[in-house]
Amino acid sequence: MPRYEYRCRSCGDTFELSRPMAESGAPATCPAGHGDTVKLLSTVAVGGAASAPVTRPASGGGGGGCCGGGCCG
Repeated sequence: MPRYEYRCRSCGDTFELSRPMAESGAPATCPAGHGDTVKLLSTVAVGGAASAPVTRPASGGGGGGCCGGGCCG
């Protein structure tokens, strides 16, 4: 289930809630009980190893690339 971050306009507290995507825009109450909250825009960081770069054959023949090797020089 996705986690959404909210900020309370009354006390300034920032908190997270796990809720279905269909309920992401529903009102949220802060832990202190205030109802005047706003959903924050969150960014997602995805970690992992980088893959090796794709290389073209040295001969220049045989196609490949974005359009079969004809226009990618």
